[in-house]
Amino acid sequence: MTAQTMLIGNRPCRIYGEAHAEYLLLQMTGKHELQGMESEATTIAQSAHRFLFAAIPVESWNDELSPWEAPAVWGKESFGCNAADTLRFLTEQVIPTLKQQYPLPENVKIILGGYSLAGLFALWASTQTDLFYGVAAASPSVWFPGWMEFEQQYPMQTQRVYLSLGDKEECTKNTVMAVVGNNIRTLHSQLTARGVDCTLKWNSGGHFKDAGLRTAKAFRWAMEESR
Repeated sequence: MTAQTMLIGNRPCRIYGEAHAEYLLLQMTGKHELQGMESEATTIAQSAHRFLFAAIPVESWNDELSPWEAPAVWGKESFGCNAADTLRFLTEQVIPTLKQQYPLPENVKIILGGYSLAGLFALWASTQTDLFYGVAAASPSVWFPGWMEFEQQYPMQTQRVYLSLGDKEECTKNTVMAVVGNNIRTLHSQLTARGVDCTLKWNSGGHFKDAGLRTAKAFRWAMEESR
């Protein structure tokens, strides 16, 4: 599946899919993910649904996707607090531009997804607005300090949530990140108890295995599955 490149703001966004789509899929992406984006889009396209998929690049992964500041958990790079600016860019520039250019129906179902910290960003964004029909969070960083308490206080406002994790991700000596397994199980249970259409899928391997495939599966479930 071939991408078109569209400059939105100052960001070269990769656009896949078609106009007049039933679903608008949005994913914040780092430079490390862009080389696999075409394969991911091709896998998503195995869905029977018509979609427009936008991969939106971020320059500073740890700053632009973090909802609040947190100390470094590996290496020396700490986490910033610019997720609110990123969400504002999505709602005020990306979504209106795509609706106008392609053109999308007014009631298009918007699914925000991502991998790792971008998955956490998608979950967090849905606590801030009811704009998103679904969230496709593949191996999301639900170990992020304060996240579980925050979501209890400000519950997600989306109808459908896909969660996944690699079965080796919680087997780490890093004590901050080791809680990821318990946190994602708890989050799934809490969302299900609230009546959210939520699934939790376990993948083989650690955090860096099959990231594009895992994310594609998340988007496909959010489009295809229903109660």
